[in-house]
Amino acid sequence: MALPPANTPPATPKPEDEKKARLKAAQDEAALREIDEAVRQDQYAEFGRTYGRPLLVLLVVGLAAFGGYLWWDGQREAALEQDSEVLVSALDQIEAGNLQTGTETLEPLTTSDNAGAQAAALMLQAGIAAQQGDLARAATLFGQVANNSDAPPAYRDLATVRQVALQFDRLEPAEVIQRLSAIAVPDNAFFGSAGELVAMAHLEKGDRAAAGKLFGEIAKSDDAPQSLRSRARQMAGMLGVDAIEDVDEVLEEAGADTSATSVQGTGVAQ
Repeated sequence: MALPPANTPPATPKPEDEKKARLKAAQDEAALREIDEAVRQDQYAEFGRTYGRPLLVLLVVGLAAFGGYLWWDGQREAALEQDSEVLVSALDQIEAGNLQTGTETLEPLTTSDNAGAQAAALMLQAGIAAQQGDLARAATLFGQVANNSDAPPAYRDLATVRQVALQFDRLEPAEVIQRLSAIAVPDNAFFGSAGELVAMAHLEKGDRAAAGKLFGEIAKSDDAPQSLRSRARQMAGMLGVDAIEDVDEVLEEAGADTSATSVQGTGVAQ
């Protein structure tokens, strides 16, 4: 009768394997730090870019808000039309590069009785301040809009995101999460920007699972800008979350030949 095999002790990890594991961990950590820094720079530079498309988006939101107020309060139509003319004049100055003149043109609206006009003026002044490098003033102006319960909700949400972005390095991660939690949801217009900040706050707290989950949701959001989705997909992958739904789309973004990849994937010879 054959004897049962003796229990084989577990193999001792080789020094070479341990060295490779440590090297890979160090490489992953370095990559995370690089991406973290890129995210921070992108947030701070957002209002330092040329006033073109961001202002057009803001103008569209502003005009929509004005339309609602014109319908709601017809008796003040003349005053509102005058406010909109001031805003258009200020935008013309800003687009022409006359930032100081634009700020001065907006000043009367910062004390307007119309909450929509006041919020639009303060948001534009905050953008100008950020463009000029005065981040403290920009954060203060954004805060005035964010804390004004009479301002349109879209303005309050956007102002909150911008203020937190400017103050991110000085805020505790828990405060960032608390202030943006209601905005960092998929059905909010500013989910991408707010979600990225909240995910970074989770990462600073050491909650890699929550950060990876949120980055994955941003990567799959059709409403988020493509550059933000790409960055979120990279971060999610680094944190062990698969955020790729369409492989061909990702390869196309990376400049790969998707047709060749598809052929190789099916095993068809050319």
